[in-house]
Amino acid sequence: MVNVFTALKPLLHMVMKLAGVKPQTLKIEPGTDMNLWVPNETTNKPVVVLVHGFATDGILTWLFQVLALTSEYAVYVPDLIFFGGSVTDRDKRSTAFQAECLAKGLRKLGVERCTLVGLSYGGMVGFKMAKLYPDLVESMVMSSTVVELTQSISTASLENIGFRRWSDYLLPDSGEGVKVLLSIGTHKLPWLPNFFYKNFLEVMFSNRKERAELLEALVVSDEDSTIPEYSQRIHLLWGDDDKIFNLELAHSIKEKLGEKATLQYIKNAGHLVQLERPLMYNRHLKNILASLMADGKQH
Repeated sequence: MVNVFTALKPLLHMVMKLAGVKPQTLKIEPGTDMNLWVPNETTNKPVVVLVHGFATDGILTWLFQVLALTSEYAVYVPDLIFFGGSVTDRDKRSTAFQAECLAKGLRKLGVERCTLVGLSYGGMVGFKMAKLYPDLVESMVMSSTVVELTQSISTASLENIGFRRWSDYLLPDSGEGVKVLLSIGTHKLPWLPNFFYKNFLEVMFSNRKERAELLEALVVSDEDSTIPEYSQRIHLLWGDDDKIFNLELAHSIKEKLGEKATLQYIKNAGHLVQLERPLMYNRHLKNILASLMADGKQH
């Protein structure tokens, strides 16, 4: 039986090209290649970089947002290392290394300033990138994420979803495991045929060993964790039924980030808020981006 994701890939590429983006592979350094979706042509539009979570690659995570944003913004969608064909022969697995690769890739493409939109794992990479490269990251919109995955947050979140380790949840080895992953990630998972979950498993979970190492490197001790003084404006955009990083945690993050942070949430949406309620998410996102651009012009 043909894999539905493989079969639809040419159609997805065509739709994305019509929307204004195309895939490109960059050599970040010897042994490290990164795939990104980049604008079809050079433009002076403000740059928005969409950074994906752990369950899918860049374009499947942000499909609906790309379609909504490309008329007004220069949209870049990276595949982080060990996702979507991006690879390295280095043994680094930290969010700092992911941020370094992404920053180098964007600079190679001529990006000087950008707004980062990050989901879950991509948000953690985004927070790190904003800290390391404040000249590149002008502002952030972060969804379903934390600044760092501390041991205490990790333990509480895993307990909430009923798993002992992140790899048990995020690296399923069966179609049923994929179904559990998506059901926990949503407010209400719509009915999907069993072959969907099996097909998803076949195409989305390559580089399993390396991804398990990414997850191991993600958790930091509470003693080693500090929230930096970010120079950027930070907007938190959440699903109200996020079972992994709940709304109470989102409020806590906002308080710790201080006056530069705002929090909005979308009702009847889970961790994968941008896929589950794309129209509402896009409406919030476009309003936030417009306000950020207006603030930038005033300054």
